Amino acid sequence: MAFRLKSGRVKNVYLPVTPSTALSANSLVTFTTGKLVAATAGTTLQNIAGVLVKAIASTDTDYASDRLVAVQVPIEPNCVWEADVTSGLVAADIGLYVDLTDASTINRGASSIDVAKCVGVISTTKGLFNVAINNTY
Repeated sequence: MAFRLKSGRVKNVYLPVTPSTALSANSLVTFTTGKLVAATAGTTLQNIAGVLVKAIASTDTDYASDRLVAVQVPIEPNCVWEADVTSGLVAADIGLYVDLTDASTINRGASSIDVAKCVGVISTTKGLFNVAINNTY
């Protein structure tokens, strides 16, 4: 599932992606040496560039090419994103800041980097979050 916009306004910006790198649609991306790669558990909130619009697969004709790809970037604060959670999300998590497990999943059990703020619970494995994209929740 990854990150899907539930409320707020975004725009698509076109950014350079690292050639020969597979990325999942609706996953968070960051920059390494000036090109996009998947965000990781250690990606800081200042470095999340946005949410990748379309998957990049090794079968794509331009997979090994330098190119620009569409990335969703909020144009207003407090956009709400639906996201998968490692497990155990409960109502008491609302208002808490959490980290990533990977580019597609929130880690509700970690809070050292604080890249997302829980604003709602859908289930124990899915929630609503403000995500720090370009250091803005």
